[in-house]
Amino acid sequence: MARVFVYGTLKKGQPNYKHMINTAKGLAKFQGRGRTVEKYPLVIAGKYNIPYMLNIPGTGHHIAGEIYSVDEQMLQFLDEFEGCPDMYQRTLMRIQVVEWEGKGGAGEARAAADGVLECFVYSTATYPPEWVGLPYHDSYDSLGKHGLAYVLRESR
Repeated sequence: MARVFVYGTLKKGQPNYKHMINTAKGLAKFQGRGRTVEKYPLVIAGKYNIPYMLNIPGTGHHIAGEIYSVDEQMLQFLDEFEGCPDMYQRTLMRIQVVEWEGKGGAGEARAAADGVLECFVYSTATYPPEWVGLPYHDSYDSLGKHGLAYVLRESR
């Protein structure tokens, strides 16, 4: 099992959460909520209003999201879904645990107790330079006050 931190449309209540609970794609178990230890820019960009975490450590905000434990099948699905490695790149990032529900081995409990876990995150280093000038968010909601509603793939 691998740990994945999701901050956009895959979170509970967001348009693509259905994929996280579709066991035909693999297993994803919600473990808790967290935020990035380092600051990153989270922007909503492109004609489909997609959330992107730009891989520019030290700039932006501590990004809020959810921590999942996923099996290899789900990790492969997420790689494909996120257009990895072209659109997003899957990298390890340090995530500060804000709220923990997960049950795991002693190592996981220790990591959660000290407050920081390493999780895979889909961020991008392959973006148009003008995205750096877009507004930065600290959390994502497809229907947030930003007014940039996400366009589902099936509607594109």
